[in-house]
Amino acid sequence: MMSKDITSFDPKQASVPISYPLKTLKELESRSYLDSFHYPFNKASVPLIQTPTSSSNRGKILVCHDMAGGYLDDKYVQGGTNSDAYSLWHWYLIDSFVYFSHNLVTLPPVTWINTAHRHAVKVLGTFLTEGEGGRDVCNELLSTKESAQIYAERLAELASHLGFDGWLLNMEVDLDSVQIPNLKEFVNHLTLTMHSSVPGSLVIWYDSVTDDGSLNYQNQLNKYNKPFFDICDGIFANYSWEENYPKLSADVAGDRKYDVYMGIDVFGRGTFGGGQWNTNFALDVIKKADVSAAIFAPGWVYETKQEPNFETAQNRWWGLVEKSWGLVRKYPVTLPFYSNFDQGRGNHITVDGINISNATWCNLSSQGLQPHLMFDDSTVNSIQVLVDLTEKSYSGGANITFQGTLKAKSYFQKTIFQAELLLTKLPLRVTYSVKSDSNSLLGLVLNVTSTINENVSILSAPQGMVNHLSQKFDKIVPTTEQDGSSTEWIMHEFTIDMNGYTLTEIRAMCYRQDHELTLNSRRLGHDLVTDYSAILGHVTITPSEYKPSLPISNSWLVNGEYIDLKSSPKGDSKLLSVKISWKLKEEKDYSVFSHYNVYMENESKVQEYIGVAHVNSFYVSELEVPSATSSFKFIIQVCNVDGTNQKLDESPYYQLEV
Repeated sequence: MMSKDITSFDPKQASVPISYPLKTLKELESRSYLDSFHYPFNKASVPLIQTPTSSSNRGKILVCHDMAGGYLDDKYVQGGTNSDAYSLWHWYLIDSFVYFSHNLVTLPPVTWINTAHRHAVKVLGTFLTEGEGGRDVCNELLSTKESAQIYAERLAELASHLGFDGWLLNMEVDLDSVQIPNLKEFVNHLTLTMHSSVPGSLVIWYDSVTDDGSLNYQNQLNKYNKPFFDICDGIFANYSWEENYPKLSADVAGDRKYDVYMGIDVFGRGTFGGGQWNTNFALDVIKKADVSAAIFAPGWVYETKQEPNFETAQNRWWGLVEKSWGLVRKYPVTLPFYSNFDQGRGNHITVDGINISNATWCNLSSQGLQPHLMFDDSTVNSIQVLVDLTEKSYSGGANITFQGTLKAKSYFQKTIFQAELLLTKLPLRVTYSVKSDSNSLLGLVLNVTSTINENVSILSAPQGMVNHLSQKFDKIVPTTEQDGSSTEWIMHEFTIDMNGYTLTEIRAMCYRQDHELTLNSRRLGHDLVTDYSAILGHVTITPSEYKPSLPISNSWLVNGEYIDLKSSPKGDSKLLSVKISWKLKEEKDYSVFSHYNVYMENESKVQEYIGVAHVNSFYVSELEVPSATSSFKFIIQVCNVDGTNQKLDESPYYQLEV
């Protein structure tokens, strides 16, 4: 739920929770942010997922967000209303993500932190000095060794408290040479303090000021900027490099060559290769030199309205990155694994196949683990596969749709996840939901590999499908069907026992059961082809003995504060605002709860969905209620990371009497 845009606000006053930057050193030094009403809402709720894929022995991809100034739809912690909001979903191609804006201290919106962490991607904020004001900031920041240390500690404290993973330092001002020792102290102290408070964190130096204090972009790592590189975790080289600069930088870096990030401006402003649809030219050169890449402003696709639409253009653009660089992330890597393919925006919201809202929305914290649907703009495939935001989903606001035609006795496969999951807690239970016509069947193929590189393909599908395809796979596991809470969706479940193997790939398998000539069939040459349409709603993988944690209502303490009930301009209603908070009576790891759906129950016992929380608080802002009503019940539906949702009559609630 979101109110109108906020142009100015008092951070200590209750209002729609937002993410926002710090604009002065005074704000940073005073620690006033930690006293803000918005601070508790901005704590990341998703820990950084650790993956077995090592990035220490390969070049890395850093993506620097620079989208129309930043803090747009993404600043609304509890979500916005723009279903066309900018979003990223190719996380499997990214190692680290920097949120950038032209403010002094750019704190990454928590929505970005949550979805990046879910995909094992580190998130960095930005400390930026530029222009005349930036020079004044540096004069104060670098006035003494102690001042440099204090401000470094304040930055580290913010990262630790808010749950992000480091800083990009962008000092784009000319400095006096006498200030350089304190600048080095600032960089070194920040790096050491970050490493101590946030293990695995990164401090990246932007190629700007050189060791004599001049603002002089080198476009490579060399002796003029290496003193800063030596005391932090990497350098982001400016964009105007020549073809041999990545190799020269690698030579200077020595065994730290992967800490050199060669910059690419996707807008093409003075960048090698021209950026835009030629960004992959620069990536190819960088990869050949065996260093890392920093992609600046991939939102170019969105901002410039590339044809034919944002989704297609974005998939095509990132497809070029994938062809050049390859995957850097694989999922699943841990259990439980759950994905509803949600992109963090949509035109509806569903829970267990039941539609609870038809409002447009955006909230990157709600983004599910993204499928790996390699972009293919050819017309060779008979089945088109895409993440669809329009068709009613099983969970959240998206599904994967499979539509097209199939020839008689043929099938179609599509990779949806490339995995790296060691199968130790066995047997495993796999559940997935499907909506289709009676003849369009959809199954899953799991590819697993043993320690001696023995590859086994396992088809799990409805009985009518496995009977026809049993000879094409190493192992066949028919699914059992379970009716869900929605009559449209069929729940398929199966178990596998492949102890010691590693799950490497999950594919969707499409098969048309009935090939008799029907209204949906036609001849294509000598072949009979039939329309195919199926929707995959979610995939869940858990150990078979796994039980979701959903503590019942009386396990929780729920309270309200900042209560305000005032007359509406309409006159026949009132506007209710209240901050609702909840916690368990006994301490528990709250990371097992992915989110909380919030409802208001009216006098007729009908529940109305009003929003989603990813921390243990939700702010109801100017909710319109009948004037005569003085009693309000808010239900907090606890949702587990495996996709299981608590029944509303077992959920904690807050009863407000006004």
